[in-house]
Amino acid sequence: MRIAFDASPLARPHPFGIVRAVRGALDALERSGELEVVRLVPHDGEELRAWRHGELARRAEARGCVGLHSFVSALPLAARIPRVQTVHELPWRHGETENADLGHRAWVQLGGLVARAVVTATETVARDLAAELVLGAQRVHVVPWGVGSPFTPEHESDVEDELARRLVLAGRPFVLAPGATRPKKRLDATLRALAELGASRATPRVAVVVTGARSETFVRDAELARELGVDVVLAGNVDDRELAALYRLAACTAVLSRSEGFGFPVLEALACGSPVVVAAGGAAAELAGACGIACAADDGAATAQAFASVFANASASTTAEARAARVARAAEFGWERCAASLARLWRGLA
Repeated sequence: MRIAFDASPLARPHPFGIVRAVRGALDALERSGELEVVRLVPHDGEELRAWRHGELARRAEARGCVGLHSFVSALPLAARIPRVQTVHELPWRHGETENADLGHRAWVQLGGLVARAVVTATETVARDLAAELVLGAQRVHVVPWGVGSPFTPEHESDVEDELARRLVLAGRPFVLAPGATRPKKRLDATLRALAELGASRATPRVAVVVTGARSETFVRDAELARELGVDVVLAGNVDDRELAALYRLAACTAVLSRSEGFGFPVLEALACGSPVVVAAGGAAAELAGACGIACAADDGAATAQAFASVFANASASTTAEARAARVARAAEFGWERCAASLARLWRGLA
């Protein structure tokens, strides 16, 4: 079965999580051989929006494809072959403004009208879609993304010591905040919670390591950190080997977003055996399951208590048994499982 996939997130700038999802899913589908994958990307000089809505379906049909799969909510409105839409999250339902404009909201509704199936990665977002869609809620399918190399134990790297020296960590405990230069990652909630812990003198002085490009949000949060007396280190954009090393070095990873479509850092941290503190009730908590430390992230005292539990039980959280449980939880979300689910979806549509 020949299926066209909009692979433009691998060729044009898109959010990090979407790029990771597209690359992981397509690579796994091609390895499995269950579908004949046709990757379509705009040519140099083609404007992405015009290509997606004017050329994508035509080129898929010209290649003899019997279906067209979009990894984003925007998809061709006119096509003679079945289309599948992907909705990653509905941030406006959780008070977030990033990707919550009228355009994103409109595409969710349009997909419910024209797509043969709507894919999302968690039950949390599926519930949001069921409440949001005017039409098409019965066509929502949950297909979790995956986690793999270099975040699995067999791919442990040798860059930890060099990375710790470069970031001047010198053996100090730190909380990792992946991608927290973006507003939705709520670095301020982590900073306030750690400041409260420091004031209680119940834990050693803890730093926060942030990945991602310097942004206005990070500059503002760094000033807040200075006011609160919390040390913040910006690691910048790191590659996957360095990110895996940071997960393994960290006392824990913080994922306190109100809205997450999937939350790759949750699974990546667990796959590295690292504790993870997550916002209760969202996609991050769904992924972490019993292996996560869930807290009411809007409640500063509750968040501080979640971090306190990590440091108070540091010896217990680093036992072989605890690490094995986290690794096992992450292993439930392999890319092979994702590919099999996507292939099964398309066979059902055919």
